[in-house]
Amino acid sequence: MRIRYIFLSLYRVTKRKYNDDMIHRKHTRERGEISGLQVTVIGLAVLVLGLGSFGIWAFVSYQDAQQNVDSKIDVAVANGKKDQQDEDETKFSEREKEPNKTFKGPDDYCGLTFNYPKTWSAYEANDIKNGGDYEAYLSKDIVKPVSADQQYALRVLIEQKDFDDVTKQYDPLVAKGSLHNGQTTSEGQEGLRLDGNFSKNIRGAAVIYKCRAYTITLRTDADTFKPDFEKIIRTISYNQ
Repeated sequence: MRIRYIFLSLYRVTKRKYNDDMIHRKHTRERGEISGLQVTVIGLAVLVLGLGSFGIWAFVSYQDAQQNVDSKIDVAVANGKKDQQDEDETKFSEREKEPNKTFKGPDDYCGLTFNYPKTWSAYEANDIKNGGDYEAYLSKDIVKPVSADQQYALRVLIEQKDFDDVTKQYDPLVAKGSLHNGQTTSEGQEGLRLDGNFSKNIRGAAVIYKCRAYTITLRTDADTFKPDFEKIIRTISYNQ
């Protein structure tokens, strides 16, 4: 009986130890499962936050890029409208000049004629009944008071001077490089063409022709009027 009691006691102790081990392992496994779940949840949370931040950044960047594109488009459209408006105004201004008027100088002074824009005004500065040089000034809209430094669309000067005497006064400016000289032709007659700075305030072009005892000079005082000047000098006519 004693031996049986001993075996029974050992059995109970062994079973209790086994049960304690099983409970300990179960608790350990549950704690491990809980820790693993927490890591997974945290990882997913970080991933979601990361994706959310990236999405917000991407959306803000897209909005900024879209605004920049829209701004550039608006600027381009505005520039295009301005360019078109400027072009339309230029075309309108050119159409307004047509049909041209005809300028006619005194018959006794070679009978000079040429065409000029109808939007220009002309002013004869000298009374030549008693002789002297003939002067006329043309400008857009209103002709301002005559002055050496005033810019006019066109100056007309017919002098009772020899051609060589008139042209040689420009030699110092040509030698200095302020003016560039060349040849021009009208009515089959060769003349002198000058381009550049005639003075501090006058930069333009001039053509000079000999007509009997007279010398004819037509000059524009600003590069702005050069396109019109080129058209004018192609229409020059005078009596030989």
